[in-house]
Amino acid sequence: MKKLLTYPPFHFLLCVIVGITLQFYTQIWQFNFLYLGYFLLSFIAILYFLKRLQKRKIFSLVSLFLFVFIGVSATYIHNPKNYVNYYEHQLTDGSYSILTIQKVLKPGNYYTKYVAKVSQVDSTTTTGYILLNIQKDSTKTSLAVGNRIFIKTSFKELIPPLNPHQFDYKQYLAKQYIYHQLFLSEHEFKQLNNASFSIINLSASIREKIQNSLNQHRFTDDEFAVINALLLGQRQEISKELLESYTNAGAIHILAISGLHIGILLLLLSYLFKLLERLPYGMILKTVCIVILLWSFAFIAGLSASVVRAVTMFTFVAIGLSFKRSKVIEYSLISSMLFLLLIKPMFLFDVGFQLSYLAVFGIVWVQPLLYDLWKPKLRFLNKGWQLFTVSIAAQAGILPISLYYFHQFPGLFILSNLIIIPFLSAILFGGIVIVLLATFNILPQFIADIYGFVISLMNYFVGWVSHQEDFLLKEISMSFWAMLAWYVFTIFFFQVWIRKTSKSIVFFLTSILLLQGVYFYEKYQRVNKNEFIVFHKSRHSIYGKRNGGELHIFSSINDSILQQEKLLQSYRIGEHILSKNIDSIFNVTSFNNKQVLVIDSLGVYQIKGIRKPIVILQNSPKINLNRLITTLKPQQIIADGSNYKSYINRWKETCNKQKTPFWYTGQNGAYIFKE
Repeated sequence: MKKLLTYPPFHFLLCVIVGITLQFYTQIWQFNFLYLGYFLLSFIAILYFLKRLQKRKIFSLVSLFLFVFIGVSATYIHNPKNYVNYYEHQLTDGSYSILTIQKVLKPGNYYTKYVAKVSQVDSTTTTGYILLNIQKDSTKTSLAVGNRIFIKTSFKELIPPLNPHQFDYKQYLAKQYIYHQLFLSEHEFKQLNNASFSIINLSASIREKIQNSLNQHRFTDDEFAVINALLLGQRQEISKELLESYTNAGAIHILAISGLHIGILLLLLSYLFKLLERLPYGMILKTVCIVILLWSFAFIAGLSASVVRAVTMFTFVAIGLSFKRSKVIEYSLISSMLFLLLIKPMFLFDVGFQLSYLAVFGIVWVQPLLYDLWKPKLRFLNKGWQLFTVSIAAQAGILPISLYYFHQFPGLFILSNLIIIPFLSAILFGGIVIVLLATFNILPQFIADIYGFVISLMNYFVGWVSHQEDFLLKEISMSFWAMLAWYVFTIFFFQVWIRKTSKSIVFFLTSILLLQGVYFYEKYQRVNKNEFIVFHKSRHSIYGKRNGGELHIFSSINDSILQQEKLLQSYRIGEHILSKNIDSIFNVTSFNNKQVLVIDSLGVYQIKGIRKPIVILQNSPKINLNRLITTLKPQQIIADGSNYKSYINRWKETCNKQKTPFWYTGQNGAYIFKE
């Protein structure tokens, strides 16, 4: 760790991360590319003169600022919105567009989903991407990568989450530079000839040929879905139940081509090409062969973001290992991370990117410490102990961020990894052989049956582990600041483990105080927070009265169904709610000295003692809103998701005329009022 802190690319990496974060969240750089060039040249000129004058400290400081600015500029340059030919800048009323399919996503219940490039608006060649949704029952065949369609429909902005702590799909797509979406049926688009040659299209066509060849060998749906994910990087066919089983068993990383798979391939290829080391320049030749084969695998897997990240990471590792120097893996990881962020700055916000690097850093730094605790003499015990310590080290690297994103911990993750990972090398190698034989139509059926049986066996074992629900810890609250505090604690804990100096002990104790401080502050905030929430739920009504760590839920939905309601689960986890109770919907209640009146389909509102209330309209009551406003003089009128859209539009117009505040949860999101 100490040597790593003196490694210049590590400092540059931190500065680039600061620059990317700064530009993404604040848009601090709003000028054109000419000014961007001037600034970069100015920094370089200043560095040149400082080096000539031997001002080392100032030179170092300016160098760090330069890399912060490089992070800012990389983010600005890669954002298609900053270019004149971005499709949104070319749209007018009545514009037509040509879309090119770039990626096939996992389908929903009613729509097939794609990432599409807006290749042309009217007669102008454009750039930029959208989320494309096409009704499932409206097309006979799905679109494929490279297909082009003609449309005259206008794009719609992605909507933010309508309830607190729900997954923000709009921000998730914004980090991929996707800001609009389309919903189409068959009569709203026309399919054109395919796009001209591209690497992505060629990759998709080869992959489709492989899939068609595999389909001839009677694999079950789950077997084919896992083979598709493991070897071709395509997870669209995995069923919801199978995906949930792998998630709950702590084995989800097996289904996504990641650092684990590419690392195993690197080891296999290193072993296969070991004889080349005996030749003149053999190490260079070996490295070139390995890198070419790794990128060939990435090409067949569709060059998806996760595959490109993993292959880039291990390309740097393979090159670094060829030099046979100490700390080469750590330096290679830092260099690959810096390289990736300069090319694709938005990788920084990708959960897969974060998990991959944290897991690998955990293995590199923590596993040797754990392994030194016990060195069994028996070979099979030694291998088992190595695998056990690797699993623990990887989990130490990703645990805080996993809890922050997913809020659950699979207690049997060690069992899953101990059983599956030793066989994963054989499964991957065997799978590659299966793919090659199937592609050339020389795969014997009995070999396909054996391989399918092995995949089914793995699925069965994962399913069994996932059903041990007593070992699956769910709904764990973890805030962003608590996650950072846990990482600070983890780093200094292992620093003390490595070297027990007074300095490391002071830092470790300080990290404990920091962790305690974060939790004390969050508890104080939680205990003193009181609010009333009108959640948005289509065709239903859900309200919540929160008092500290307790949530009182009011709804007409059945209690057993309400217990599984995701919007309430997200709120409970995000706000660390310790207890809840459920009741039927009230007619009148009070909160923070304000009266809250709920008017349902009966339309009753003339209740004695009600004056200037907050009015909630539910189940489309047939009322004269003008008369209600005149009678009650409400402070606020709220319409929840149980009302008809036609009623919403009429009420909104009435409130505008009467100058009464109106809030529709389906458009404005959940309504929250606090003490």
